[in-house]
This record gives sequence, structure tokens and C-alpha cells, in this order.
Amino acid sequence: MKEIFELVNEMSPYLLLGFLLAGVMHVFVPSTLYSRYLSGGNFRSVLCSALFGIPLPLCSCGTIPTAMSLHREGASKGATVSFLIATPQTGVDSIIATYSLMGLPFAIVRPVAALFTAIFGGLMVNRFASEGRKVQTQTKVEGKTLREEMGEIMRRGWGRNLWGVLKYAFFDMMQDIGKWLVTGLIVAGLITVFVPDTFFATFQDNTLLSIALVLAFAIPMYLCATGSIPIAVALMLKGLSPGAALVLLMAGPASNAASMLVVSKVLGRKTMLFYLLSIIGGATVFALGIDYLLPQEWFTAPLKQLHTCCADGSSAFNIGATIVLGLLLINALVWRYAVKKSDEGSCECDGSCGCASHTQTAVYRVSGMSCNHCRTNVEKAISQIEGVESVSVDLSTETATVTGTACEDEIRQAVESIGFKITRNN
Repeated sequence: MKEIFELVNEMSPYLLLGFLLAGVMHVFVPSTLYSRYLSGGNFRSVLCSALFGIPLPLCSCGTIPTAMSLHREGASKGATVSFLIATPQTGVDSIIATYSLMGLPFAIVRPVAALFTAIFGGLMVNRFASEGRKVQTQTKVEGKTLREEMGEIMRRGWGRNLWGVLKYAFFDMMQDIGKWLVTGLIVAGLITVFVPDTFFATFQDNTLLSIALVLAFAIPMYLCATGSIPIAVALMLKGLSPGAALVLLMAGPASNAASMLVVSKVLGRKTMLFYLLSIIGGATVFALGIDYLLPQEWFTAPLKQLHTCCADGSSAFNIGATIVLGLLLINALVWRYAVKKSDEGSCECDGSCGCASHTQTAVYRVSGMSCNHCRTNVEKAISQIEGVESVSVDLSTETATVTGTACEDEIRQAVESIGFKITRNN
């Protein structure tokens, strides 16, 4: 427990700041910016997608539906893959947290590596895998313009905007990544206690083997960008090279079994292959660059300072930030997992007449949602269907309650197009 507390104590002020900045981005950056520049199979769309994705505070599970929604709205395959690679690796919160535990060099190299890997993957997809499914934009609902979105932000006023920032930063986002952050801290503590200090010394002369072992562990597993940081720190303290640690920070958040399945289903197997090879290739190249081209003390010195700070005790400010972070995490996780299941809706029309024009309320089971971004994307996809009057998605029960005259097939198609499974409750 001591090791976990030391890691949390060092990270907590930076985590709180990162969450706050994420909330500011969510409220004040119009969503139109993330879709208007991503169409077209050219370098600009791939570059914009990577640049947009890097600061976004989206975990892997939230990135998938967001990327699929962008693709559905007209983003090219290359831009979609670029977004899928860049976004889960970084985020403004994880970049700040990386700086807090691993130092400035890692905090710089991490987003740079994500940027170049995302651009490479997107260009490869546009060049070799763009012949697949065409984006069906004929049913696309016309969205708001950038000016309209900015007007809405201003009309909400500073009070509502501030509440939106705080709610997203310290409630919604903590619900999304809280479990994975806690899991990462626990794993880091277990590594610190049970892994021998000389374990990775046997791999010091074989960097490629270390990279391969980390890739085999990280690719199929779900690792949050922020939650992977304490694990990487714990492994480096046991002798893992900085380059191999970067592989964990890149490949872990960027890929997992669920994301590979969705990419394969929606964008095609060839696209999924380039997506995976780009992550592996980018992580390997940057890992070798760190281990063989850059001074090792750039990446190891911050860890020595971390040990020294922990040994000297913690400041009252850090302890206070840790307490605040702990209370916020407890609150978010209680609401996330202990919330009462909402009552399922029922039809307002028994359907006996067989007339589709009657308004009815139907409840659907939606599989695959794991965070508030998933919920938001499902609500958005369903709400854009003609005939839908209202839609409410409950993350805790994995249900969507839809009121209106929309056809069940249209609802199913819209939800499955962004990577989720949906069935109607009887």
C-alpha cells in the first residue's frame, strides 16, 4: 500500500489539473472542429485528425465510438485510423500525469511518437486500404456550423459553462477512467512488491526481446493512457529500459482486442492490419531511438528524483490533493457502479394496430458501452434518426430507451455502425 500511496501522492496535483483542462476542452472547444477537417483521403485530413486527437481526453473505449461516428459523418478511413491511434495514447490529462511521474523528456516524446505513428498509419490506410466500404453520408443529418456552436457556448453563460467543466472533469471523466486508474496503481504496487529488482536485468542486452515481451502484454489488454503511467514507472524501477516503457505507454492505450474487432468490422480487415502494424512499428522505432540514440539519464533521472521525494516525505499540498482526488474517485465510482437500475420503458402503443406512425417507447439492450463517451455517441447516433423524438441511454443498465416512430432496423443500423451491438428487449 505504501508504494501505491507514494505514486498517487506524486501524481494527484497533476491529475487534478489534467482533469480540469480536459473539462475546459470539452466545454469550450466546439465538436464541429473535430469533423469538418477530417474528410478526404489526403495528408491534411490525416494530420488534422492526429493533431485533434492528441490533446483530447478520451480513453480507448471512448475513442472507438467517437472515431466510428466521425467516419460515419464523412471522415476518411485514413483520418479515422489516425484518430484511433493518436487519441488514446495521450490526452491533456495523461501528458501532465506523465510529466509528474516520468519527467519532461517522456512528456515530450510521448505525444510526438503518437503524432508520427498516427500520421504514418493514416497515410498507409489511405494508400493501400481505401477501397473498402464507402461512407454512407446520404442519411447524415446536417449538423451545426462552427459559428452556431460558438454562439451556443456564449449563450450558456459562464455559470453553466463552469458547471459543465467541473461536471465533466471531476464526475464524467472520473467515472470513465477511475476504474482503470485504480487498476493501474494496484498493478504498479504489485509489481513493486513482487517483481525482483533484477528481473529485467536479463534483458538489458536484448532490447528487441524486451520490446516484444511488452508488446505481447500490451496489445491485447486494455490500458488507460493515465493508468499505464504508474505501471511503466514500476517496471522501469525494476530495470525495464526507457524505450520498452514507452512501448507500454504507446501500444497499451492505442490497441486492445475490442478496438481491433471494431476496426476490422467497420473499416475492414486490411485497415485493421495497417492500424495494428502502425502501432507496433511506431512503438518499436521510437523505443529503439530512445534506447540507442538519446541519453538514458534524460529518462531515468526523474525516477531517481521521485524516489528521493518519496523518501523525504510529502508536502501538505500533495497530501491535500491526494485526499481530494481520492474523494472524487470514490464519488464517481459509487455513482458509476452502485447506481440503481432505472425502470425500463414500455410501449405507449401496444402495436396491435400495426401502424408505424404511432409513437411508442421501446427499450433496447446495447452491448459494448464502457464509458460516458460511449453513451454520448450512442445517444447521438440514435437521435439523428428521422422519427426519433427522444432517446435516453443508461450506462449502468446498458439500455437505450427510444421514443418516437423510428424503425427498429434503422436504430439497429445506426448503433452497429459505430461499433456496438443492440437488441430490443421483449
